Parts: sequence; C-alpha cells; structure tokens
Amino acid sequence: MSAEKIINEKQDPTVVINPLLSEVKFSGRVNINDLLTRARKVKEKENKINLVFFGLISALVLITGILLSF
Repeated sequence: MSAEKIINEKQDPTVVINPLLSEVKFSGRVNINDLLTRARKVKEKENKINLVFFGLISALVLITGILLSF
C-alpha cells in the first residue's frame, strides 16, 4: 500500500514543491558588506590552500635533499 501512495503523490501535477524559491526573497538591494565578507572568506581559503601546497613542496624538496646527501 505504501508504494501505491508514493506513486500517487508523485503523479499529482497540481502540487509544486520548490522550497528554494519560497524561502529566498530578494529585496532588489545588495549589501556590499556581505559581498566583501564573502570575497574575504574565499581569499582566505585560497591562501590556506596555497600555504599547504607550498609546505608540501618544501617538505618534498627538503626530504629529497637529505636523501641525496647520503
């Protein structure tokens, strides 16, 4: 019975469920502080990723140098 109920609910074209459109309301204005904050967060994330890659490459060069010196 539960399978029949699910099929009937999916086939009902009068019910339109779109929670994203109903929850998000745009006022037409953009808050510049929100945009700047988002841009700073993205930049900080990029900086952290670059620092990790630099650290890994530096460690690789250091280990390779140590192994080749023996």
